[in-house]
Amino acid sequence: MLEHIKADIQVVLDNDPAARSRFEVFFTYAGLHAIWAHRIAHRLYRREWFTVARMVSQFSRFMTGIEIHPGARIGKRLFIDHGMGVVIGETCEIGDDVIIYQGVTLGGTGKEKGKRHPTVGNNVVIGSGAKVLGSFRIGDNCNVGSNSVVLREVPDSSTVVGNPGRIVKRNGERVSDRLDHTKLPDPVIDSLRFLQKEIEELRQQIGGEDGQKAEQRRLESEQYFGDYEI
Repeated sequence: MLEHIKADIQVVLDNDPAARSRFEVFFTYAGLHAIWAHRIAHRLYRREWFTVARMVSQFSRFMTGIEIHPGARIGKRLFIDHGMGVVIGETCEIGDDVIIYQGVTLGGTGKEKGKRHPTVGNNVVIGSGAKVLGSFRIGDNCNVGSNSVVLREVPDSSTVVGNPGRIVKRNGERVSDRLDHTKLPDPVIDSLRFLQKEIEELRQQIGGEDGQKAEQRRLESEQYFGDYEI
C-alpha cells in the first residue's frame, strides 16, 4: 500500500508543474484523495458489500467533486488533474499511466446490463470535458481532445477530436508532450474549408459569377477561416 501511495504522489510531481512538494501533493490534491478512496470502495465492492462501498464513493464525491463507481477497475499511476466533474462508470476499466482532466465522463449509453462503459488503454490522455460513452476500447498511447465526444473504438496511437469524435492522427508513435492536449487539428474547420471550395466551383460552373468575383470570395473565405487555425 505504501508503495502505491509513493507512486501516486510521484506521478503528480512528474506531470503537474504546479506541484511543489510531496507534502503539498499528499494533503491538497483531490484527484489523489479520490483514487485512494476508490481503492477502499473497490475492495468493499469485490466483497459484495455494495451499499458500504457506495457510501464510501459518495463521501469521496462530496469531498472531491470526482465520482468513481466502486466497481470501476483502475490501473497504476492514474493522474486526475484538478478533477472536478469527473465521472467514471461501474464497468469502466482504466490502464496504467493514464491522465484525466476535469469534466471527463467515462460513461454508458443506455440501460443495458453487463459491460457498458469504456475500456481505456495505457498511456492515454483524456482532455478536459471529453465524453467517452459506450462499451468499447480506447487504445494505448491515445490522445482524446478537449470536449470530444467519443462513441466508437479508437485504435492504438491515435488522436481523436470533435463531436462525434474523429481520428485525426494515427502514426504509430507515442505523443512526445502528453500534457499539451490543446494543439490538435480541427476537423470542423477543415470540413468548412472543403464545403466553401465546392460552393465556389459550383458557382463557376453555373456561370453565376465571373472569375474575378469568385476569386474575391475565395480570398475572403481563406482570410476568415485562417483565423481559426490551431
